[in-house]
Amino acid sequence: MKISVKVPATTANIGPGFDCMGMALPIYNTITIEETVLPGTGVEINVIADSDTIDQLSLDHVPCDENSIVYKAVELLYNSIGQTPSELRINIHSNIPVARGLGSSSSVIVGALIAANELLGRPADEVALLSIACEIEGHPDNITPAIVGGLVISSQEEDGRVVYRKLKWPDNWAVTVCVPDFELSTDIARSVLPTEVPIKDAVFNAQRLAMFVEAIHTEDAELMKLALKDKLHQPYRMKLVPGLDKIIANLRHFDNVLGCVLSGAGSSILVISEKNDLEKVRNVVRDTWADQNIKCVIKTLSVENNGAQIISNED
Repeated sequence: MKISVKVPATTANIGPGFDCMGMALPIYNTITIEETVLPGTGVEINVIADSDTIDQLSLDHVPCDENSIVYKAVELLYNSIGQTPSELRINIHSNIPVARGLGSSSSVIVGALIAANELLGRPADEVALLSIACEIEGHPDNITPAIVGGLVISSQEEDGRVVYRKLKWPDNWAVTVCVPDFELSTDIARSVLPTEVPIKDAVFNAQRLAMFVEAIHTEDAELMKLALKDKLHQPYRMKLVPGLDKIIANLRHFDNVLGCVLSGAGSSILVISEKNDLEKVRNVVRDTWADQNIKCVIKTLSVENNGAQIISNED
């Protein structure tokens, strides 16, 4: 039996929503799990670059043994029903850039879980899949939109259960994803964060997150310009993304730009804007990074409202 699952990229935080807000984007990894017939072969993991924008060297550093998050996801699911994974071939066809803040790790965790769950006869429901995925990833901001799609606010409760709600992204707001030619691992991006923050910064983010939700519901562009601010992670990570401060400063001159934020932990950035003068916005980012000798790929994308989907099921 062979199962293939297509999983969207995700962007997390989106300004004030640190570790609790994420959005699915129409870039996809495909994870295929196949039961092999040779006993004793164990679990085989292969990672294949499916896009010219994927650096094969970065994929070469992805663990393909029992240290892989893919293996851990499958193992946790099997263990939850008293079994151990064996004789499986897992192929990851990669289109989501690695270590760029676009949820590549979440996508393979989710894809492997859903494919393995299908192989096992669907013993886990959505609640269980979210819980297992978050146990591996550590927080629900990327995992949840990868599974359910759309723009999502979420939290993981003390019992491991993930609570989420989807919000409708305004149709007249554009999301421009800017992917530089350098990686930034989540571990490094987390290491620069303080263990404690001033209460005024926590209050600031609570205010902005409330503004964000209201701005989404009312499509209030001026409120969103205030909402896309953060004091919990972006100020500390700014130095890890060369040129980001200059990009933000240069985009302030555009009335249609609502904000510029890190995508997840970076290195990619998101420019949220109204759907006019998009080429000018892209040129500002491209030219500013070019001054730093940084090449980039820039795409204006719609929000992917569908989460992970089974695209092939072969007996």
